Amino acid sequence: MDDWVKFLSPYHEAVDELKVKFRSLRQSFLTNNEHSPIEFVTGRVKTVESIKEKMRRRYIDESVIETDMQDIAGIRIMCQFVDDIYTVVDLIHQRSDMEVIEERDYVQNAKPSGYRSYHMVISYPVFLPTGKKDLIAEIQIRTLAMNFWATVEHSLNYKYQGKYPDDVSKRLKSTAEAAYQLDEEMSSIKDEVQSAQKIFSKSKGKES
Repeated sequence: MDDWVKFLSPYHEAVDELKVKFRSLRQSFLTNNEHSPIEFVTGRVKTVESIKEKMRRRYIDESVIETDMQDIAGIRIMCQFVDDIYTVVDLIHQRSDMEVIEERDYVQNAKPSGYRSYHMVISYPVFLPTGKKDLIAEIQIRTLAMNFWATVEHSLNYKYQGKYPDDVSKRLKSTAEAAYQLDEEMSSIKDEVQSAQKIFSKSKGKES
């Protein structure tokens, strides 16, 4: 790759646009005094070092990076409840400005490590001076509890390079299950939580 800055520029544009769109979607729910299935949105473009490392690890040739590396552009959508994840999935399927080309449900089918999240791979168009360019981006949708666990696991993965000691592996699986049980318990009082949040929002509005 001769010019990584030029290559990654459209991906930065895609991530910026997608963050704005999903944050606007969240605001639309709130403006209508409805529960938003989206709690907050983050996004990033892989670093050059990370791309090169994955190319070596997955034996991805430079000529097929754009199609074979699906997470150069990444969006993460956090939700309060497990049900919200599937609401967001449905909302993404309904959109005409992006096309879902692959999805993997790690919420109901957790990875052996305990990892849970819903992954969607989309085709998203950006408009460059040279014309329209369709990029592949990955959207991860998860609860706050799932995200906390995944963030910790990601840090440990760097330390152990995926080869965890048995005691660490067991504890990771145990804490993953505990995080999911927390999500299940929160879902059982979802109506109460949303009712309390509406009261809190109204009281903040009066104070301002």
